[in-house]
Amino acid sequence: PLVARRGALLCIQRASTAHSYASPFSASHRMSAFTLSAHALTGAVALGRATWRRRVAAAPASTRSHLVDRSGGTRRAVAPVRCVATNAGTAARAEKIDIKVPERDGTVRVRFAPSPTGNLHVGGARTALFNWLYAKNMGGKLILRVEDTDTARSTKESEDAMVRDLQWMGLNWDEGPDVGGPYGPYRQSERGAIYMQLALQLVDDGHAYPCFCTDKELTMMKEEQEAKKLPPKYTGRWSTATPEEVAEEMAKGTPCTYRFRVPAGERIEIDDMIRGKVGWDTDTLGDFVLLRSSGLPVYNFCVAVDDATMGITHVLRAEEHLPNTLRQALVYDALKFPRPIFGHMSLILAPDRSKLSKRHGATSVGQFKDQGYLRQTMINYLSLLGWNDGTEQEIYDTAELVSKFGVERINKSPAVFDVVKLNWMNGQHIRLMPQEDQVAMVGAVLVKEGLAASVDSPFTAKAVELCANGIELVQAASSEVRAILEYPLKENVEDEKMKKILDDDFGEIADAVVAGFESGDLAAAVAKGEFKGWINGVGKGLNRKGKRLFMPVRVALTGRMQGPDVGEVLGLLVAEGAPASAVLLANRIEALKAESAAWTK
Repeated sequence: PLVARRGALLCIQRASTAHSYASPFSASHRMSAFTLSAHALTGAVALGRATWRRRVAAAPASTRSHLVDRSGGTRRAVAPVRCVATNAGTAARAEKIDIKVPERDGTVRVRFAPSPTGNLHVGGARTALFNWLYAKNMGGKLILRVEDTDTARSTKESEDAMVRDLQWMGLNWDEGPDVGGPYGPYRQSERGAIYMQLALQLVDDGHAYPCFCTDKELTMMKEEQEAKKLPPKYTGRWSTATPEEVAEEMAKGTPCTYRFRVPAGERIEIDDMIRGKVGWDTDTLGDFVLLRSSGLPVYNFCVAVDDATMGITHVLRAEEHLPNTLRQALVYDALKFPRPIFGHMSLILAPDRSKLSKRHGATSVGQFKDQGYLRQTMINYLSLLGWNDGTEQEIYDTAELVSKFGVERINKSPAVFDVVKLNWMNGQHIRLMPQEDQVAMVGAVLVKEGLAASVDSPFTAKAVELCANGIELVQAASSEVRAILEYPLKENVEDEKMKKILDDDFGEIADAVVAGFESGDLAAAVAKGEFKGWINGVGKGLNRKGKRLFMPVRVALTGRMQGPDVGEVLGLLVAEGAPASAVLLANRIEALKAESAAWTK
């Protein structure tokens, strides 16, 4: 068995080394590496269970008591280990790679571990944000790990898009595929040798075994349990197979998976940072798969191995991963790795309390970025989906969030994603921006839409000042400015609300406006910034004030009943850099005259 195990490890390292120079997203390379390793492993595992039985039987009584649980099954006593994962390099070097867990020195180490199978969803973005905030608050480190063992769905394009979105949000990481670090590789597809060596260790120690059950047998087993109204769990015969039976199937080349031997009659508990004490009975869980018949490792095995060998001290993730914790805890304990501290956050729901999905609109960070939401808005809003600092405050900058964030204030209840509130918050952050940043950002939109000649023109500065207080999305500035530059009096005269204004002797206001333009008094007042004084003078002459004065003047000069300050609008029309599409004051007066029949009695 020792020679077989060494041969297996040598093949494992050759496969892993060859694979490390291939694209991490090449399914063919990954399959060849993992499958070669698995085939090499089969020669070493047949006697693992029998070896473990002999060790238990031969051990002194004092030692055996630590190896045999109260239910009669074998289980090793768990002692914490401390070590660093390093690659063996080339196959010509040592037969084993040195797999260790980093020494815990009090530094908080958290991770964000996305699968590159699509866009960065807001749920994943919140997970990344909470881990980033916690690391920053605690003076710790954030590790980015790419979980790309799903060869059918993982793509390089998805990984690149996720990295771009995280970088756009400003969530920088301390270790990862692009920046390196002492505990890499940081892509699961490049860690095959680590998984295989530890799987071999579990088999050798009696914690895992090869399973030759066919899909048909597993289906029949499940159907039988369902018919008896029992929870589905593996009860196959390969958990108790003799070494001779295993060797026979190995010799025939029968495909097999490798299953973890779940100890009977135990209680596994964690102190969840968010949910408190959570526990599971191992009798509810059947022996679960560690390695598929293809040689690819299964999620729960990879995650436990990676978190341990990367020195992750705290795992903050969505509550949908809570059921996975039982399997992962068993793997930690069997490998004598210290468990991290877990915290499971509530889900993010749509307003109808269903799971947030594409049918509810934009759900990925990239979509929100393209629609004009600010980075600070996304950080601020996502931080409040399940967390608050105990006050009524809603608008935060990033530095405030870092200083105030703590897991003790994370809520167990589901959070609701409210686009209306997100829009409001985005408007608040636009208005909080320094004026020069507003002009640069909104001005770029106006130039792109052909509403401004350049970002640094006087017209652009005035246009941004007029619309910034009324928009929630940056892209909305173009429609706001376009509306300001238009004069839709003809289209609006039939509106029922406007008719009430026209019927209130609108003609005398229109005549006063025309007269003011023709005398030059109106243009002079606009140029001097004294438009309100001019209006008040008109009001005194016509014995009007308040709404009966200001509303008809607005209609006469802008053609609509809503909008920014009329004097500011007229000032914008004469600003240097105004586009050719702007309806200037002279053209507005001509249009006003042309519609006089609408209010002439």
